[in-house]
Amino acid sequence: MAGEKHPSSQLSEILRPGLVAGKLLRRRRLGRLVSELADVGEDALQESYQSDTVKYRVFAGTWNVAGVAPPDDLDLDDWLDGKADDSYDIYVLGLQEIVPLNARNVLGPTKSSAAMKWNSLIGDALNRFTGRRRRDDGDDDEGAQRRGQQQQQPFRCVVSEQMVGIFVSVWARSGLRRHVRHATASCVGAGVLGRLGNKGAVSVRFLLHGTSFCFVCCHLASGGKDGDAQLRNADAADILSRTTFRRRTTAAASPAPEELPLPRKILDHDRVVLLGDLNYRIAMDDAEARLLVRARKWSMLLENDELLLELAEGGSFDGWREGLVTFSPTYKYHLNSDMFYWSIDGAAAAGNQQQRAPAWCDRILWRGKGMRQVSYERCGGYRLSDHRPVRAVFDAVCELAGGGVEHPAASGLASFGHVQLL
Repeated sequence: MAGEKHPSSQLSEILRPGLVAGKLLRRRRLGRLVSELADVGEDALQESYQSDTVKYRVFAGTWNVAGVAPPDDLDLDDWLDGKADDSYDIYVLGLQEIVPLNARNVLGPTKSSAAMKWNSLIGDALNRFTGRRRRDDGDDDEGAQRRGQQQQQPFRCVVSEQMVGIFVSVWARSGLRRHVRHATASCVGAGVLGRLGNKGAVSVRFLLHGTSFCFVCCHLASGGKDGDAQLRNADAADILSRTTFRRRTTAAASPAPEELPLPRKILDHDRVVLLGDLNYRIAMDDAEARLLVRARKWSMLLENDELLLELAEGGSFDGWREGLVTFSPTYKYHLNSDMFYWSIDGAAAAGNQQQRAPAWCDRILWRGKGMRQVSYERCGGYRLSDHRPVRAVFDAVCELAGGGVEHPAASGLASFGHVQLL
């Protein structure tokens, strides 16, 4: 069209020196934050290491499945990292929108057949590739024997909980299951009227030996208009404030004399992971965002990521950490396609729903000493939803309760002696 500039020229104008200067300052601030947090995570892990501790590898994953029922043959191996050389001890999987968020589901029963189906698919996948690893492992050296002994153990569900579309499922190796105690869940709705469960969080907590873990699966307020980021911040603060785990009330459930009282609030736990569809968007002009997406300038887009800005400013997520985001946006895609929901060439139909720019809505954060993030990735092979699943892997240090608990290596569990941590 006459007078219309080529996209590359438009991109060059966006990157003019006056605009770049401010963005570079912001990039340095965010880069410094990520670097500092990475150092803190490493130092914390070393600081927590003692002779009466043991390290486990923990997998955390999140996926908004857009209300689509999973097919019976859905293969979860890619998301659950079934081909990894090193397997994991605990899986914590958080799903959002496992049912459509309509009035019937929001106001209806809290449990659904969808949760049972997802749990069945997860369990089948975990134990299928556990068996495959057992067959593939050699036994010609001590390390292979140790890994084979660990990988022979099937996974068992520790706890699962659903609130409307939010579903959390926690799995542990069978040999580790007896050391996972006081597993419970707490649900907080933050949707319609600030209370209904179309948005909010399902939190699960447990003690692993003498260390408390809490995993918070969130679905925060959506939208890319001015003020929507503040709604998400408010949702997060509300979830952290209102979530409470009940105290044990029966005499049979009284703690042993040497056992500390269980934490009641999320931030009182030793290790905390927050994951889910946090819905944070890119705070910049839509036309600029489109050009940067077309050029795949992810790092420049992330300089304007609402969540990273919030982390840098220490607002609602003060004290939380996130690994370096190096993957492409997780939202919004056409169903059964790898194409973003809007067309940068103008081929899509008009309408706000189809003009929203891609964003990193699906995120995983953590806090607490004794944790180090090993990986943080998007899984791009799934087209079931308009979101892509994300996973993170952590090495977590646990204190052995009372110093008298059997060391996992003695019962064939993973002590990660073959992983260089310190």
